[in-house]
Amino acid sequence: MSNAPELKKRGLGRGLDALFGDDEPSNERSHDADSLQRRTLPVSWLKPGRLQPRKHFDAESLKELAASIEQHGVMQPLVVRPVTDEDNTYEIVAGERRWRAAQRAQLHQLPVVIQYLTDEQVLELGLIENIQREDLNPVEEAIAFQKLIEEFGHTQDKLAQTIGKSRSHIANTMRLLSLPKEVQDYVASGRMSAGHARTLINAENPLEVAKQILEGALSVREAENLAAQNRDKPLKKAKSKPKSVDLLSLEKEISDSLGLKTVLSGSQKKGKITIHYSSLDQLDDVLERLAQSN
Repeated sequence: MSNAPELKKRGLGRGLDALFGDDEPSNERSHDADSLQRRTLPVSWLKPGRLQPRKHFDAESLKELAASIEQHGVMQPLVVRPVTDEDNTYEIVAGERRWRAAQRAQLHQLPVVIQYLTDEQVLELGLIENIQREDLNPVEEAIAFQKLIEEFGHTQDKLAQTIGKSRSHIANTMRLLSLPKEVQDYVASGRMSAGHARTLINAENPLEVAKQILEGALSVREAENLAAQNRDKPLKKAKSKPKSVDLLSLEKEISDSLGLKTVLSGSQKKGKITIHYSSLDQLDDVLERLAQSN
């Protein structure tokens, strides 16, 4: 924002305390009087920040926060910045979750701290806030990292210092963005961990392997082994033909005879029989029948 007062460069890595000036000596606070204003604003004057890295807000968590706000009010002010082209409009820099919950609690005004911040500072602070509170899923975190690097010229080293994370954490997190959108959605929704997803980065068919990982509830080590097999020999979908009526009839006859699920694959001339059992007693029973037939 070109008309914003010149801001003293704060240590953004220290987190939200730096926003409120609570960690500065009292004789320095007067210098930031123009850039730091505490006020109460109507809820309707506030809108979500367009650079907010967090996109998913858990409905049950918002409900619980709204109940707390109804009883105790909003204890920590939101951080906002004025929108230059709109009167009485402020963009939320930190605290969108509180704003959403406050609306559920039917509050009409909220405490805020008004700051004049650049887009770069807004993205940094939003990222720091959510990381400190562990509110971002790995994909949201990766997208925010990418935006700071591509749009604002951050290096991975600078970003690591800013948010208090290791450079390897940033690099590994950003690698998730090379995966197919469907796999990223698995991670964002919590169905798959970032550790599982990272095993897929060099896989030939990452989406297909991801589905196998989920279906088999594999550990990270097992996922690594499966992905390694996929790199050596790409997965191919079997071309299956519909079973004939005779084969289906024979499959049912064997299943009924054994009392166990039986699957026939192949043709009437050549194929295999798969018998499914769920206990040692069932296996012993099948082996005993086979022995008697000999």
